[in-house]
Amino acid sequence: MKRIIVKHTEKEGSLMSQSYYRPTFIQVDLQAIKSNIKHLKEKLQKHTSIMAIVKANAYGHGAIEVANAALQAGATLLAVASPEESVQLRDAGVTADILVLGASPISFLPIASERNITLTAYSYEWLFATRHFTKSFKTHIKIDSGMGRIGFVQQEELQKALVFVRDRKWINVTGVFTHFSTADEEDATHFKKQIAAFEQMLDLFEQRPAIVHTSNSAATLRNPSQDWDAVRFGISMYGIAPSPWIDENLPFPLERALSLHTEVVHVKRVKKGTSIGYGASYTASSDEWIATLPIGYADGLLRKLHNQSVLIKGKRMPIVGKICMDQCMIRLDEQVDIGEKVVLLGKQMNEEIRIEEWANALQTIPYEICCTFSNRLPRLYSE
Repeated sequence: MKRIIVKHTEKEGSLMSQSYYRPTFIQVDLQAIKSNIKHLKEKLQKHTSIMAIVKANAYGHGAIEVANAALQAGATLLAVASPEESVQLRDAGVTADILVLGASPISFLPIASERNITLTAYSYEWLFATRHFTKSFKTHIKIDSGMGRIGFVQQEELQKALVFVRDRKWINVTGVFTHFSTADEEDATHFKKQIAAFEQMLDLFEQRPAIVHTSNSAATLRNPSQDWDAVRFGISMYGIAPSPWIDENLPFPLERALSLHTEVVHVKRVKKGTSIGYGASYTASSDEWIATLPIGYADGLLRKLHNQSVLIKGKRMPIVGKICMDQCMIRLDEQVDIGEKVVLLGKQMNEEIRIEEWANALQTIPYEICCTFSNRLPRLYSE
């Protein structure tokens, strides 16, 4: 069956189409993303901006489409992880300010300067390496307040860097930020230590940059009235709480943007004792209806999810046997037609399978699930 992916391009109102044939796809509800941003905006101080985090292909949702939707909903800044991700957005016609949160090589400076991409300055060594580049470029200074990744840790090093920047007017420090490691936990001890450490470093600036930002999704939802200049809205922009504790203490309901769909492509009646899948790991305990779905671990339905269920006709049906690279099998309670709709993540009738179920089964977090979905899964967008 031929299907059409419809995506909004950078030109308002225009559409582009791409054909696909396998009935397996991710549905992304852009209206849910817009709603989450609008609800957050209502809770923030009027002067606090929203920085939409669209790294890792917008957590698997589609960077270009999500970036445009977020900006339409009221976000004013975007952030990505790598230089390549920032260039992708610029090539798609996105003109909003973009911050690269991760480390960028000095070789990227000319492109960043030319295309108005803001880079993260995370050490004196990195800044010193820019000394031969005299064209104007923008940067946010990263403070490591207790995360242990990149960023200034020692006050002496930051002071040295600020002197270096002061003497080079073409280095335009437009922001300063840090990242919290435990903001999604009920125990706020380390969280408060990081706040104090950041504020001590902030006091070293003769003049604070225009954009001070500290809060990720967890810190933002924990205290949406915080008084800095911007918040970084990441996982929760997509409708997913950063942790169970935050989920229980949300300032507003989050709307899920992503759902995963396929269809039944084959149905058969097997006799008791029939084995299913690689390794014959499942054996029918009675005569059973078995359906095949065109999705497997190459799509992101990982093999360890063999004990999960899918939704058919609003009912949970278990995956049986080992998940294959491109297919999996499920046990039915009745015969169904070829083409019967299947939901692997999301709602069908009165039942829902949440991404947290997969995360618990894999002993990981929902972030990783979103980022695991293969690019061979088409993303369909609705508003």
